Amino acid sequence: MTALPADPSAGTSARSGPPASLPATVGVLGGGRMGSGIAHAFLLAGCRVHIVERDAAAAGHARARVDADMERSAARGTVPDADALTAGIDLAAFAGAGLVVEAVPEDRALKLAALRRIEEVVDDAAVVASNTSSISIDALAASLARPERFLGLHFFNPVPASALVEVVTGAATLPEVVQTARDWVDAIGKTAVVVRDAPGFASSRLGVALGLEAIRMLEEGVASAHDIDAAMERGYRHPMGPLRTTDIVGLDVRLGIAEELERAFGARFTPPALLRRLVAEGHLGRKSGRGFYEWSE
Repeated sequence: MTALPADPSAGTSARSGPPASLPATVGVLGGGRMGSGIAHAFLLAGCRVHIVERDAAAAGHARARVDADMERSAARGTVPDADALTAGIDLAAFAGAGLVVEAVPEDRALKLAALRRIEEVVDDAAVVASNTSSISIDALAASLARPERFLGLHFFNPVPASALVEVVTGAATLPEVVQTARDWVDAIGKTAVVVRDAPGFASSRLGVALGLEAIRMLEEGVASAHDIDAAMERGYRHPMGPLRTTDIVGLDVRLGIAEELERAFGARFTPPALLRRLVAEGHLGRKSGRGFYEWSE
């Protein structure tokens, strides 16, 4: 498959602690592909990171994912401190964290429950963030006790190779919290773009629109997946075509975002039948071994 961009940390040296602009301790609720990537990014910057998962087995898998990312970073010249990472099932680990990022699956009810649980254990001064790619920040904030210290931090998959974080501001988010979040993104070596809360924010709305049209073209037999992607990669200098990108993001994730956007904007975001069929058949992209492409790993 097409090679991913290099780890932005390549060639840097390990730090003994985080820069002053970062919290000493960061919590991540949910240790899947996104959560483990977020944990890795803050570990590289010198933070202590606590991952909390639903059970011991999931916590073990999360730890293994981060360890694998750290091994790759070490091979590129950066040596994160493995002792700075814990993975478990007790939310009390978040008690002293300056930032906790919710990274559970893209389900509104699940995220609402997760965010309420985080608020019960963190300090009043902590910032709580959601990694949602499409769910309204204001809708999530409505049930929180401290909405002024809540915002979206939308990382991109795969986190170690991605240079962007979308900082999504809610109506109640304090300006100083937004600035602090921007400083944190800068400190972990990524670029922040600030957007106000709107369906799909900026990146998901544009990315899904392109991806859905590419799926419709494939469905209609306009061209092969490879040629549709090549048209955008070679013609428009996109680093990766929309169908390959959908495979990496996950067809199920893209379907969920499209359904959110369809509710907000109508038929132009209606998911194609091909996307629904592939998800129903369990062909979710790279993580399942097959999507619009076959993934040997």
